[in-house]
Amino acid sequence: MMMWWWILIPIILILAIFLFRGGSPRSSKSKENPMAILDNRFAKGEMSKEEYEEQKRTINSKN
Repeated sequence: MMMWWWILIPIILILAIFLFRGGSPRSSKSKENPMAILDNRFAKGEMSKEEYEEQKRTINSKN
């Protein structure tokens, strides 16, 4: 019976930490603003300068 506590306590601790942190590591990324996402994509080379500037104009026209 004592052996089950050594298994159950770590599982409870892991679940508590997971729930306390919000459950998903992606949840914090979704709070970035559109310009930061656009800047990051351009910096990574995912888009050309023309695409970057066009999308930047689109974002700025919405504000």
